[in-house]
Amino acid sequence: MRGIAAGPGCLQANDWICGEYVRTRSQELVDATLQHIGITVVSVVIGLLVAFPLALAARRWRGAAGPVLGLTTVLYTVPSLAMFALLTPVFGVSAAVVVTGLVLYSLTILVRNILAGLEAVPADVREAARGMGYGSARLLFGVELPLALPALVAGVRIATVSTVAMTTIGSVVGYGGLGNLIASGMEGFFKAEVLTASVLCVLLALIADLLLLGLQRLLTPWTRTQRPGRLRTRRGARTAKVVA
Repeated sequence: MRGIAAGPGCLQANDWICGEYVRTRSQELVDATLQHIGITVVSVVIGLLVAFPLALAARRWRGAAGPVLGLTTVLYTVPSLAMFALLTPVFGVSAAVVVTGLVLYSLTILVRNILAGLEAVPADVREAARGMGYGSARLLFGVELPLALPALVAGVRIATVSTVAMTTIGSVVGYGGLGNLIASGMEGFFKAEVLTASVLCVLLALIADLLLLGLQRLLTPWTRTQRPGRLRTRRGARTAKVVA
């Protein structure tokens, strides 16, 4: 069928699915994929490091919650092309432009999920921990964060998948990972290049989400699907263990 051949000659025929393209451009695909992964990982990690103190500030000082959430929401609404154009005079044409833009976009997801997770910690658990002599730092890292992990990791999952997709826009400054191939393929209407890079981008998002889902299940065993009675029992045991 026209457009889906995979044997020799599919490059000349400009087919969508072309094994010859993958074989002859394998190094190019690997380099673009590695750049894509690198930009995504760095952006999400920096976004998490920035979002965490912002969420803590919003929770500690209620007056700061509105401005923090409002600012992150406004940043998320800025068109990506405009964001990169505003950042280019500051960072020049470099990967820092893409990373900074992606970090700013991830904040609205990460801050809200971290804040929601911390606020969902039962008040009686906090009071019990304080009664055991827990200070603010020990309460946060020993009690609240473990209980807030499901919401926190869920936010990281959403931010990561979103970042994988948005990294492609970095092609406007030459640092878009697989987006560079998609953009060059669109310019020359090179079907195999566009489809292969797009499929790899989707696979990266799916793999990242599955890995983070596995990490979430590993870190929060008490949230796994069980019979309602057993689930409540294990939650109670976990909470008692954390406080003790």
